[in-house]
This record gives sequence, C-alpha cells and structure tokens, in this order.
Amino acid sequence: MKPSTRLARVPEFPFARWGDACREAIEAGADLIRLDVGNPDLPPPPEVIDAARSALGDASAHGYPGYRCVAPLRRAIADYYDRRFSVSLDPESEICCLLGSKEGIVHLTEALVDPGDVVLVPDPGYAPYAAAARLAGAEVIRFPLLAEHGHTPDFDAIDVDVAKRARILWLNYPNNPTGAVGGSDVFAEAVAFARAHDMLLCHDAPYADVRFDGEPPGSLLASPGARSVAIEFNSLSKTYNMAGWRIGYAVGALAVLELLRRIRTNVDSGMFMPIQRAAVTALATDATWIERRNTVYRERLAVLVELMDELGFRASMPSATHYVWVGLPEGESSEAYARRLLRETGVAVAPGTFFGPGGEGFLRISATAPTDRIHEAARRWSVWVGSR
Repeated sequence: MKPSTRLARVPEFPFARWGDACREAIEAGADLIRLDVGNPDLPPPPEVIDAARSALGDASAHGYPGYRCVAPLRRAIADYYDRRFSVSLDPESEICCLLGSKEGIVHLTEALVDPGDVVLVPDPGYAPYAAAARLAGAEVIRFPLLAEHGHTPDFDAIDVDVAKRARILWLNYPNNPTGAVGGSDVFAEAVAFARAHDMLLCHDAPYADVRFDGEPPGSLLASPGARSVAIEFNSLSKTYNMAGWRIGYAVGALAVLELLRRIRTNVDSGMFMPIQRAAVTALATDATWIERRNTVYRERLAVLVELMDELGFRASMPSATHYVWVGLPEGESSEAYARRLLRETGVAVAPGTFFGPGGEGFLRISATAPTDRIHEAARRWSVWVGSR
C-alpha cells in the first residue's frame, strides 16, 4: 500500500525505531537498562491514583466525556498557572485540554500550516515539531541551539526572508534534550521576533517543574505581549509522573485555541472522565511532593554526570529536566556509539541525532530508571569503555 505524499515525508518516530532495537537486545538475552526514553519510573502521588480508582466506580463516568474537559479540570489548570507562574487564565476560553501535548503539537500545526509554509524548529529539538510540519506539507527550517549561546536561539541569525514565510516558531524550555532553562530574556526576544514577523510562537513546557537549581523556570505567557502571539503547551507527564495517562493542555492566544479545538472535535471524543478527575487532584499536589521527586532525579543525574567525567565525555549537571546531554569524543557517531553500547552492555541511551542534525556527536541520557539500575548501567558502561 502506497503511503500518502504527506506521510512519505515523515520518517518513523525515532524512539519507535529505537524501541525495536531494544526489543531485539532483550530477545538476544540482554538485561536491558533503558536510559533512552524520558519515561518516569516513579509513580504519581498516591492521592491521584486514589482519585482515579474512586472515579472508576462511578457508573456515570464511562460515557463520552464531552469535547471540552470538565470545568473543575480547567479551573485546576488555571489555579496551577496562577500559583506556579503568576499567570491568570480564563478557564472558559484560554485552556484547551489535550490527550497529551504531543497530539496537540501535531493538530495545532495541521490547523495553521499549509503546504509551502515554513515552520522554524530548534536544533536539537523534540522530533514531533518537525514531523508535524512535514505532515502538513510545510518546509522545516532548523535554527541552532549552540552551547556557546547557552542552547538558546540567536534570532538575529535567522534569515529575514525565511522569517517572513514562517507560520510557526517552536521553543522548548526547560529544553529537551540539552537541559537549558532559557529564561525571561529569551522569551521576551522570542515574543518580539514573532510579533515583528507575524508568526505564531509555540512554547512546549512539560519540564517546568523538573528543576534543581536557581530560579524556577517561568511561563512564556508571563512575557508582555505574549498572549497575542503565543501558545504554551504543558502536560502532567513529567510534573506528576503521569506520562501514560495522556493529559496535556494548551493555553494562550484565544483565536489559535479555537482553531485547535475545531480540529480536535473531529479527531477525538474527549478525555476519559476518571483521568480528568485524577488530573484535578494532581494539579493540587503540594509542591513538597515535587521537590522530593526532584531530589531523586538530582541524585541519579549526579551519578551519570560523574560517570561521564570519568569517561572523559563532555557533560554537566542540568539545572532542569531529567536528562544529561553528553558530548562524545571527536569523530564518534551518535547512533553508531549508542548501538554498540546497547548491543554490548544492554544499556540503552538516545542518540543525539534523534533530535536533529545538531545532535550529531551527542547522547541524551535519561535518569528515569531506578537508582540501583542507574548505578548498574554506570558500572557496565565504565567496564565496557575500559575494555575497548
């Protein structure tokens, strides 16, 4: 069966392909340790599970839940934004719930982009930004996030003619995969750039609460003028260890949210009611729970950074996210190195090229495996390098 022209433009999601390699390693007898995917191994707060369990017993909770999430969930999101970012949202109009922010990224692009338009994508960056653009028939133009620029964009380096054709500019802070935090200065620059070139600024912020040092990362919507040109995506996946629950949302520019709602009513029938009730509980979780969880991540990341130092690789402790962005020795291919590591040690890490051409020569390591398994991965990796 021949794929559509749109689908033919899009390669398989890199982590789906990598999952096949991991299964092959298991079938070959490997004791696999997965440090490649950002899949939280720790559970959500216990009261969240209790809320879902209770809702499952409600006979009224199993029908179609409606195209909009329920008012208590919209209010909970608004309360979270007010409490966490000092950003006031109208629960009636400025919040659009999603079945995970990943689907929202794709659907928003479909709602706004026509063939031949340009979408500006960070490099390195999360693969769905570019994939969504290609599915819509757009041209993907990547802008680099260089270490010497703090892994933030140099907007002056973006070609003016390209900017004139661009419909969307993607940002993601705290950043996956580099761990960079960005900050209010970056957001202010981005808002000014988007306004000057009449494009939508899309900010993906799922790691805002996976933070360790310095001032807590803020919301793009706190920047003056952002609401007229920007949408911010967020989710409960990383903040509350609820990746598999598929709870996301978009907030920001009203006209854009209406377009997103329109396309979504044609492709899904709403979020399962017990999940919505659990999400309300999660969003009210005391910040001390998040800090305790982040302490676990910090300890794991320290193990990984120490290992990279021992191996002579370039890495530093991130200020946010549960990832270490690792520079390989000169001349090492990211995917070739990761494949050898997987095949010969059973340790899976993510090749930097999964995040774009700018990721060549890097690996992303996730601290989302049990602490004892991270120590075991470090031991295997160290022995392997020492024997080469």
